[in-house]
Amino acid sequence: MLLGGPAPDGGLYLPETWPQISRRPHRPYAHVAFSALRPFVGDAFTDAELREDVEAAYATFDTPEIAPLVEIGPEHFLLELFHGPTLAFKDIALQLLGRLFTRALAKRHARATVIVATSGDTGSAAIAAFRSRPNIDIVVLHPKGRVSEVQRRQMTAVLDDNVHNVALEGSFDDTQAIVKALFADAEFAARTHLTAVNSINFARIAAQCVYYFAAAAAVDGAPAFVVPTGNFGDVFAGEAAMRMGLSVRRLVVATNTNDILARALATGVYESHGVTPTLSPSMDIQVASNFERALFEASGRDAGWVCAAMNEFARTRRLEIRPDVLTALRARYAAGHASDVETVAAIARVHAETGKTVDPHTAVGFAVAQSLGQALGQGPIVFLATAHPAKFPEAIAKAGLPAPAPPPQLVNLMQAKERCTMLANDRAAVRRFILERTKNS
Repeated sequence: MLLGGPAPDGGLYLPETWPQISRRPHRPYAHVAFSALRPFVGDAFTDAELREDVEAAYATFDTPEIAPLVEIGPEHFLLELFHGPTLAFKDIALQLLGRLFTRALAKRHARATVIVATSGDTGSAAIAAFRSRPNIDIVVLHPKGRVSEVQRRQMTAVLDDNVHNVALEGSFDDTQAIVKALFADAEFAARTHLTAVNSINFARIAAQCVYYFAAAAAVDGAPAFVVPTGNFGDVFAGEAAMRMGLSVRRLVVATNTNDILARALATGVYESHGVTPTLSPSMDIQVASNFERALFEASGRDAGWVCAAMNEFARTRRLEIRPDVLTALRARYAAGHASDVETVAAIARVHAETGKTVDPHTAVGFAVAQSLGQALGQGPIVFLATAHPAKFPEAIAKAGLPAPAPPPQLVNLMQAKERCTMLANDRAAVRRFILERTKNS
């Protein structure tokens, strides 16, 4: 499952049963990660190997807490997930996956082509995790002109021989559709040893559930988590933690104008519209891959219904969610959306009230939580801060705030040489590119 992409039938992997992990007192992050991940590893890695890779992964972060929980008001907390090499929450899983991939491939004397569709942050985090690793090529597709300049340069300024960046005409949904089509091409996938590290890879979900356990151990009572959401992976990691035994009051799905998830939970109709570019580009998505996993669990693991439902959605871009499934989803998730105007206002408001500058994705979470009000219930509220604000200076400026000082990771980035290939929104063109540029065998 670690080295795989989608399942052979086009679906997504989930564990047959969810391991149960008891809530424990606050401990170092690497200890929590080992405890949460060990049940999924089986005999693929020894305890010593898993510990070594966990500790090496989190040694790359700029704070020993890895994901510090900062109190910003009475029972309000900011979970800072941006202390890794590329200043986004994707580092927390991908720094570990890069090491586990390398170890697994070495054991098999194998190689792999990692393909990534990114709406902004996954691409740079994956590149940082896999650059110069032996027996791995990484191909990253991003929608041309639809990521921030910092996000783009964090990808295209990496010139290692095994890194291949593609700017694709179209939206993130187009890049994701091409990735899925390439996996469906069995001959091509086998020839190129194709694998994925988007959140379609369950190892990403498993690694991301760790910070839910770590944060919950540091507060009193069952928290509500407010999660900026595009592809549903980050918030489904919260559901995974709940299914592993974590007590969570509510998971809040916070979307921007591309609000397919908020609409689905409000109306029971999961329907894709065109993608609208926003100030929170990592959430500019209208087909949320991991929602399929939530539907599967909410349906009582009714694989037949989920398969038919996903086929219907693929055909018509519209799905009416079964009433009992919708009820189960609503019992776990609250949802809302925020416009760019509301996002900018939230950046300004959070700064005025707490002194903290948050990035536009995190600000979407604050705006949605404010709109939901009492629906979140009583008790601690944890806001997931998914990226460093310095990655989005334009949005910060629109809020009337000074640009955050660039962290060391961004110093000199704007002057760095870039390398990127422009391609049409065409599966055949991407297929040819991969065959020509990567070391296939």
